[in-house]
Amino acid sequence: MTNGRIRWATPADASALAWVHVSSWRDTYAGRMPAAFLAGMTDAAAQERRRVFWERHVGSPDHVTLVAELGKEVVAFVSGGPTAERDHPSSDAELHTLYALPHAKGLGLGRRLTAMLAEELQARGFQSLFLWVLDVNPTRAFYLHLGGREAGEKIETIPGGELREIRLVWDDLASLIPKG
Repeated sequence: MTNGRIRWATPADASALAWVHVSSWRDTYAGRMPAAFLAGMTDAAAQERRRVFWERHVGSPDHVTLVAELGKEVVAFVSGGPTAERDHPSSDAELHTLYALPHAKGLGLGRRLTAMLAEELQARGFQSLFLWVLDVNPTRAFYLHLGGREAGEKIETIPGGELREIRLVWDDLASLIPKG
């Protein structure tokens, strides 16, 4: 476990969120998806689009965005909120993003971020949680370790190929929140 600090994200974190987002994609998906597609999702223009997104999105009353810091550096973040998907009525909240820089992995920050997200969503009246994760994403094992169960899949067609996503579900948010 680490002494990293977790706090609510603010619009001032938008650049750091965008950096962690694209850096995590580069690290996680190199060799796991078409190189040209990955390059387009992580180049300077993509990072700027993500910065603008996070600047607008952070602070939305419907969504939760939390950051983890080591020192003064944002090294990981999580976001979630109500789902827009109507074809999966069994889950009422969605974990939208959980990303960490390579040097922040294995420190317990992802577990803490997920637990704090679950706690906040539960306080807002949500009962369950789901997410979509690429089948080749090594973080899939982390989510399964946290008690997520596989509950379907979908195929996304992208330039240069297809991506297979796995739906993971937690039927009870309380299962993600440490006791005591």
